[in-house]
Amino acid sequence: MTDLQTETRPAPLVHIEGLKKDYHLGGRHIEVLRGINLDVFAGERISIVGKSGVGKSTFLHLVGTLDKPTEGKILFEGENVFSLSESRLANFRNRSIGFVFQFHYLLPDFTAFENVGMPLRIAGVPASEIEKRSRELLEQVDLADRMHHRPGELSGGEQQRVAIARALAYNPKILLADEPTGNLDETTSTGIHDLLVELNRTHQTTVVIVTHNPRLASRMDRQLEMIEGGITEHVSRNS
Repeated sequence: MTDLQTETRPAPLVHIEGLKKDYHLGGRHIEVLRGINLDVFAGERISIVGKSGVGKSTFLHLVGTLDKPTEGKILFEGENVFSLSESRLANFRNRSIGFVFQFHYLLPDFTAFENVGMPLRIAGVPASEIEKRSRELLEQVDLADRMHHRPGELSGGEQQRVAIARALAYNPKILLADEPTGNLDETTSTGIHDLLVELNRTHQTTVVIVTHNPRLASRMDRQLEMIEGGITEHVSRNS
């Protein structure tokens, strides 16, 4: 696989070096990631495609510090995050990384407004700031008139918009999305694609998306493919 290091560019937001992940299941040794090298730069939109089971979600979980690598390192702005204590790593994750998954994982007994503000509430942010930030984000995802509805009163696309707003609550440096439109119909998916691109432009938040959707993948600045535990850039960069 080709190492995806970029010359003559600023220092990367995320530098990934020799990333490996192995599992031992039922006496079997399974190599999922086999030494990935990748630089991700601030403000980029990156898609990662590949066959099911090839390790895309595993890779995203490692970048998001939800799991630890068997070997290799991940540097965020030059700092090796896996050298941090568990408490410092959790604090870094909460403040610097936003997550969007295929299922929205909204709290069913809370309104859209309350769901978006929950990460800030947990972090002890003042109530006035939580209210201001939650309203702003729900307006940006076109849900100003739905903010007091609970998830069960929202459509699938609206639920995912709330999840995206929640992921942006702390103004993270990077947004990681794992099949964010996998459960949505084509028309709704297109709306979510438009939203992710627009939020990247307005917030300058770096976006890394794992997807099987070729339309979504094609709208990213860089389109990567995972094959046999490695990553290659198989499509030229968008202008």
